[in-house]
Amino acid sequence: MLWFFVGWVVLLLLSVPITFSVLIVSISYLLINGGLAMAAQRMVAGVNSFTLLAVPFFIFSGNLMNATGITTRIFRFAKAMVGHIPGGLGHVNILASLLFSGMSGSAHADAGGLGKIEIQAMREEGYDDGFAGALTSASSIVGPLMPPSIPMVIYGSVASVSVGRLFIGGIIPAFLASLSLMVLVFFIARKRKYAVYARTNLREKGTAFVLAFPALVTPVIIIGGIFSGVFTPTEAAAVTSFYALFLGMFVYRTFTMKKLWEVLRDTLNSTAEIGFIIAAISLMGFVLAREQIPQQIAQFFITYTSHPIVFLLAVNVMLLLLGTVVETLATLLLVVPILVPVATALGISPVHFGVVVVMNMMIGILTPPMGVSLFVVAKVGNIPFGTLARAIIPFLVPLFVVLMLLIFFPQLVLFLPSLM
Repeated sequence: MLWFFVGWVVLLLLSVPITFSVLIVSISYLLINGGLAMAAQRMVAGVNSFTLLAVPFFIFSGNLMNATGITTRIFRFAKAMVGHIPGGLGHVNILASLLFSGMSGSAHADAGGLGKIEIQAMREEGYDDGFAGALTSASSIVGPLMPPSIPMVIYGSVASVSVGRLFIGGIIPAFLASLSLMVLVFFIARKRKYAVYARTNLREKGTAFVLAFPALVTPVIIIGGIFSGVFTPTEAAAVTSFYALFLGMFVYRTFTMKKLWEVLRDTLNSTAEIGFIIAAISLMGFVLAREQIPQQIAQFFITYTSHPIVFLLAVNVMLLLLGTVVETLATLLLVVPILVPVATALGISPVHFGVVVVMNMMIGILTPPMGVSLFVVAKVGNIPFGTLARAIIPFLVPLFVVLMLLIFFPQLVLFLPSLM
């Protein structure tokens, strides 16, 4: 089995995409040890999930929000509400991401959709590129913490955990992450003397709210529907998609058939990419299960880390290291089936564990050299990646603090789900 892992690492070092490297070593194993006929079945079984059906719908709704100009209205509303606080557009950036996160469920959709608007506005007000881009990357990670959340859907599917409870459990951590970033921005802005906007009056706030209101209803529909039991997370994803389409075509009237085609194309591309990764890693999971690797890892953790906090700290260190070199979704799919049974055996709630893992993964997409969110912002903001890699470091500190709070105080995650 050693050659399996050595071969995989060699392929990764040769810059072979992780999906293909996983397929190559998994199929090679089955060719040598028998069972190749099972490959297609295991890959199909990996994506044959009603829960995973929510993923394309949430991707579709996020793309619709970007295409219909909803992001611009959200940004203007956030600007009217917090633009006058020291740090001005920095706080607007964070609040806009928090609001948009209740519609997209994806850090990349946030960074790609709001990022261009936010960075351009911050440049015009005298903010340097590194600060503007790093803050945009950092604020985008709120998306997968607030419902809807694509990583939580995938975690719930893989770990057989209620996605609805995961969604509700992510609300308080999302607000804590946003608040921690706002505190940092406040002090940095005062030190660098960044510009602030004049305080808007009630009429201007009201106008901005009315224009953004139809979009702001989206997270209310999702959270309210799931919390009250009206529909499942998968059904919530479908409702959100149709609501976003309705807003674009009949309320804001900014949507055309050309834009619809572009949104559908982007959604299909993203869904196919995610589905292919899930299918490939499902096959790898089958190989690892045949060799009883998950059981061996579980036994190791149970033997040497009997305390839940020690286990969580050890897992987070491991995930943070993996997150710097391996794509987030792949890491999630690889480690969750192995670690969730261990966490459960140690008395850790799978909902608490899931939110902590997702928070960790989101810090991972900000951490060089992988830093996927940094690459997205570098592209949309036309900022050198090296500039972002240096500027992101201060923003990691408050996010690490929030991660530690979630580890040591599980009720920050579990309080709201306990009310369901």
